[in-house]
Order: sequence, then structure tokens, then C-alpha cells
Amino acid sequence: MSNRNNQANKQAARERLRAERERQAKKDKIRRQLIVGGAIVGVLAIAGGIGVAVSSMDGGSNSAAGDSTDWAKAAKAPLTKPHNTSGKNGTTVVVGKKDAKNTLNLFEDPRCPGCAAFEQNVGATVEKDIKDGKYKASYHLGTFLDANLKGTGSKNALSALGAALDVSPDAFLKYKYALYSKEFHPDETGPDKFADDSYLIKVADTIPALKGNAAFQKAVKSGTYDRWAMEMSNAFSAVKDVTSTPTIKLNDTVLGTDSPQGKVAPSSVAAFNSMVDKALKK
Repeated sequence: MSNRNNQANKQAARERLRAERERQAKKDKIRRQLIVGGAIVGVLAIAGGIGVAVSSMDGGSNSAAGDSTDWAKAAKAPLTKPHNTSGKNGTTVVVGKKDAKNTLNLFEDPRCPGCAAFEQNVGATVEKDIKDGKYKASYHLGTFLDANLKGTGSKNALSALGAALDVSPDAFLKYKYALYSKEFHPDETGPDKFADDSYLIKVADTIPALKGNAAFQKAVKSGTYDRWAMEMSNAFSAVKDVTSTPTIKLNDTVLGTDSPQGKVAPSSVAAFNSMVDKALKK
């Protein structure tokens, strides 16, 4: 009995060591992937996720490193703006009560792991605050990770978000949360799942307003909002004081804790609420 227990303990120890080595190898691979083409990408630990800080925001939708032939054509295609947008080229996306005195600005990239961590931890609180009129939310979505990680998933997901926004602001929010969820957000070391229209539609089928929605599905498959996605990405890249995702601002105040790479977005509801309340007192 004693010998069998000893063998079991040794086996368990080996399994723990193997698992730890795999976790470390995964982290190392992410760091290697996030340093490409002279755009240095810093890795920030955020509640088990990865925040992405870039020293150059030039890896937007027009970067050849992240573009396919279809996306190169999209840059010259006619612009179709989703309903529920405003501003130049429809790049102003504001959700909430029009008379809300405060504005929460969210700067995110669909493939960003830190953005996924923020949304998974704080997204429901943001949604409630929007409904309560505590603030309205302005969304600024970029696609620089397509160039940094290779692929077209960020642009494709942003185009699909445009199709959801055309349905309604609520569908847009629900779909954004689903894309960032633990169940559906892709692993950075795995396939570029958001580049696959069928995957984006699969995620959308979890949202009542989008499930089986023929107009939404047609827009995703035909790339109706591809040009709009590129305009959104260009507007994101033009904001010079945002050097990491996620960046969360309440009015003019960046919410987060200091780090060598800049402010790290709050990773818990308690921290977020505390920062919001402090900013509102200014």
C-alpha cells in the first residue's frame, strides 16, 4: 500500500511539473508572437489575461502584414455605414442614454486578450451602468493585432460587429460580449478563428436578436461592413494618446493603475467602480 501511494505521489508530481512547463511555454510563445515587424508589443498581466501595449500603432487595417487580397480591395470599396452610427464615415459609435452627462470611452481590439479579460470581469457592470444612465459608452475599435499576430480576425470581427450594430445597439453590445467571452474568444497561440465567417455566425447564434438573422448573416458573408471596419480601425489608430488595449477613459480620465507601459485597465468590478466614482468627483 505504501509503495503504491509513493508511486502515485511521484506520478502526480510529474504531472504538475509537466503542466507548469506547458503553461510557461504558452506564455513564452505569446511573447514571441507579440514582437513583430519592428512594432514592439509589451505584455501586461491582467487578471489572468494579456494586455497589449504597442509602441507603434501603425499596425492598423492598412498594414500589408495583416491584410489579405480581399481586405486590400475593401479599402477601395464603397462605404456602407451601419445604422446607429454617426460622425465622419460612421466611426462614432455611442451606446446609452443621449442625456447622460458622462462618457465612458473604450479602446479595444477584437483579438486582444486583455480586452477579453476586461469584458469578462467588468463588461456586465458597464452594461448595467449604461442602462442606468451613469454614463453613455463610446466604442473605439482597432485591428492592429492582425498585423502583429498575422491574420485578418480583428478586421473580420469588427465588420461583423458592424452588422450587429446595424440590427441594434443592444445586439452590438451582446455580440461584443459574446466574442470576448471565455467560451468564444480565440487563444492567441491557436488558429485565427475570427477570420472565419462561419465561426462569427456561430457566436452570433447565441444572441437572440442575431440568431438565424438572415440579413445579419448575409452582411457578414458578403463583407458589407468591411470598408467601415477599416475606417473604424483608421480612426482608432489616429488617437495618439492611446498606446495600449484595453484603454478605458471616463470623460478625460484614464482608468487604471500605473505600469511601465502606461495605465493598466481595472481587472475587477470593485477596482472599476472605485476608479469610476473617483473620476466622477473631479
